[in-house]
Amino acid sequence: MTEQQDGFQADSNFDFINSDELFTLDNSIGDTPATAEVLNQDQSTPENIRRKMSLFSRIPVTLTLEVASAEFSLADLMTVNKDSVIELDKLAGEPLDVKVNGILFGKGEVVVINDKYGLRLVEFNSRDLNEFIL
Repeated sequence: MTEQQDGFQADSNFDFINSDELFTLDNSIGDTPATAEVLNQDQSTPENIRRKMSLFSRIPVTLTLEVASAEFSLADLMTVNKDSVIELDKLAGEPLDVKVNGILFGKGEVVVINDKYGLRLVEFNSRDLNEFIL
């Protein structure tokens, strides 16, 4: 054998560990009842919520302003041409749906700021913001 082959053979000599030794569970922890002190530490105080939310503050989300929608069959869609008019499900002037990652967040109005579109929130969804993270 050459020196290179001897080195490979020495490196490929692994000491295997029994998988039963790696995965042992301590079942005694599950038998201990939770105390009132431990339960009180997990309360959703404003400070705890802010701390938890700060972990997620840099995660990008997609904000969508949905003007309106319409449902129709594929056959109807295939008859649409350049001058077709499609009736939508919202009235003119009605607040638009604001969605965060596809979940309804609130209602808003379109505004123009320095020749660009903007959004004025007029109503918030009553859900807790923590739901939007999941």
